[in-house]
Amino acid sequence: MEIAFTKMHGCGNDFVFLDCLKKNIDGLESIAKQLCDRRFGIGADQLLTIHSSKVADFKMEIYNADGSQVEMCGNGIRCFAKYVYDHGITKKRELEVETLAGIIRPKIVGELVEVDMGEPILEGRKIPVDADGQIINHPLMVDGVTYQITCVSMGNPHCVLYLDDIDSLDLERIGPPFEHHPFFPKRVNTEFIKILSPNEVRMRVWERGAGETWACGTGAAAVGVAGVLTGRTEREVTIHVKGGDLFIEWRDNNRVYMTGGAEEVFHGTVKVH
Repeated sequence: MEIAFTKMHGCGNDFVFLDCLKKNIDGLESIAKQLCDRRFGIGADQLLTIHSSKVADFKMEIYNADGSQVEMCGNGIRCFAKYVYDHGITKKRELEVETLAGIIRPKIVGELVEVDMGEPILEGRKIPVDADGQIINHPLMVDGVTYQITCVSMGNPHCVLYLDDIDSLDLERIGPPFEHHPFFPKRVNTEFIKILSPNEVRMRVWERGAGETWACGTGAAAVGVAGVLTGRTEREVTIHVKGGDLFIEWRDNNRVYMTGGAEEVFHGTVKVH
């Protein structure tokens, strides 16, 4: 079967888009593994698919490079908004998009996209982690080393930790033990943070099912919240990721807003099996 696709990225976090509005495509888990492969496929962190919705303007499904389906992707939904607008699928600059994490509201602002990421989930069992209450500066032993972690869900689970040096980290080695640690019953995305100032940090991220990615929108939102909870950063913070910058604001209404870019790279057709 030959299908049309579009390749996009948000701060280097890259995606393959498939339009399922007019024709349903079966076997998306298997297709995700094929198309996201960087040697034998198109290459991407995730496959994103566009569907009709009974409760919002559109529905977005998200498949990791390993074929697993996840709840939400902040960089992905920015690209989603740009895709449906730039391709004339909608004339709306403010959208409601159904996801497994609920309805998310991206807004096109000039060349950037602002996303209302919703309210952070801070109760341990709801993140989920294997503990009650808020998980702030919580000691967790991973591979014989104890880290102070802060956990937040932005529709998907995140573990945030602060280090003096993140450049020398071997994320291929340390990422999987965090992702698969028994403290995280649904696995976890892990953000490794270096503080530059109360309004500026650097981030590297290990995403469950995808490995190290150049950016993570929900992760950046979680880092914005964790910085406030631990007293390290203000409610407005610029997060430098490998692929660019994301601006996060945790407003007084308890909602987290993320602003960043979204770019189309190329489009074409590909055979899937």
